[in-house]
Amino acid sequence: MGRTDVLDVRAILRTPVMAAVVAGALGVSLLFSASPASAAPAGVPQPYIGPDPVGGGSSLDTIARLDGVALLDQLVHLTPRERGEFLDLHPDAIVDLAATPPAPAAVTTWWSRTAPLARAALAAELPGVLGNLDGIPYAVRDLANRTFLTQTVFAIRDQLEAGVGRAMEDELQARLKMLGAVERSLLTGPSGEKRSLVALDVTQQGRAVISVGDLTDADYVTFFVPGMYVGVAEQLVDWTGNAETSLIEQQQWLAELGLEGEVATVAWIGYHTPTVVNIAGMDLAYQGRDALTGSLQGLDALRGGTGTVLASGTPGTSVAVADSGPFVSIVAHSYGSTAAMLALQENDVSVDALIVVGSPGSPATSVDDLKVTGGNVWVAAADSDPVPRSGVFGSQPLDEAFGANRFSVKAMTDPITGEQLDDIEGHVYYFWPGTTSVRNTALIAIGQGALATTDTAPAKATAK
Repeated sequence: MGRTDVLDVRAILRTPVMAAVVAGALGVSLLFSASPASAAPAGVPQPYIGPDPVGGGSSLDTIARLDGVALLDQLVHLTPRERGEFLDLHPDAIVDLAATPPAPAAVTTWWSRTAPLARAALAAELPGVLGNLDGIPYAVRDLANRTFLTQTVFAIRDQLEAGVGRAMEDELQARLKMLGAVERSLLTGPSGEKRSLVALDVTQQGRAVISVGDLTDADYVTFFVPGMYVGVAEQLVDWTGNAETSLIEQQQWLAELGLEGEVATVAWIGYHTPTVVNIAGMDLAYQGRDALTGSLQGLDALRGGTGTVLASGTPGTSVAVADSGPFVSIVAHSYGSTAAMLALQENDVSVDALIVVGSPGSPATSVDDLKVTGGNVWVAAADSDPVPRSGVFGSQPLDEAFGANRFSVKAMTDPITGEQLDDIEGHVYYFWPGTTSVRNTALIAIGQGALATTDTAPAKATAK
């Protein structure tokens, strides 16, 4: 257990701020689970709630032994006073619920069969928990997380005004800086599309997921997964800007090609990215693997059928099939590509397109190891990017034997629009506006990989 002098846990539990602040007080991270826990399916009788017939104790003690959907079911049936008492007596139960939540599909089923008033009460009292449960509708999560964000900011300011030691003041000020970055990242950008706070962890250096556009209705959804040194406090604003740049590019290409469809992009800083002290290890990649899996499974639970909207035959081409969900892409940079490939290799999740840039590699040896529809995997790297040459994490997706499609990031004149596009230098500018890289990744993300350019054979197709 970590430090217990950060905050008064019992006092915080009596306010709606409790979820992340409990995490800080207990020295653990509440949100972004390492792996979704299984949950009892709908229709299974719930455990007896009342005086414990075996070990003695109150009904609240019995509830505290539950987990997943079973615990959520009992929490919604308690009165506000009883929930307050439960939080006082059993804070670890809520910590465990957030740390190992039910599978997203189970959460979606639970939410659909829970009365609206009970949902509202639980969201109001536990916004930091419900706002981060994959499988709950995105509009509900956005409202809960924004509430949680505001309340956490006020709680920290109140504590600072009350007076703390120098070390604690520095820690709390760092959290305020991180939360301020989240607030700025939620401001509407040049596309005019609404931004939503899909997930928020306010502990340690923080984690956050922000969508640009409506994930509930979008026909094309793209997750942007970052690599080394991309943290909430310093990079979330720019990372969300990168997601917006791609959204605008995707929208423009849909219009240029005479295609219909709504776009949503996701600035996903859902794991703690490595720094120079831990970049050589795989631990954070595995954390990213499982957190990304939860996000993708949450989308699938709400929308259904990710990986089936467009079916790829020959890599780089696509045909329409039954519309049972959005066309889902991952754009993964650097160390984030390792996490993304681990998710698609080892976990129960699939996507329609995977785009990796500046990748240090992964244990996957070929596209056949990855659950990507039709082997629709794309890779690129700037000539001056040193990371892909490191080979530190296994097979390199740039290698011909890996079987991925190569796309260009070099300067060129767009063969369709005639626009002059810039090249990429180094490791960090793959998402810079006006580059060949942004052009090609946007086309792949809307299922038009056949129009992506290579260094040897630019696409010659024309707009419809």
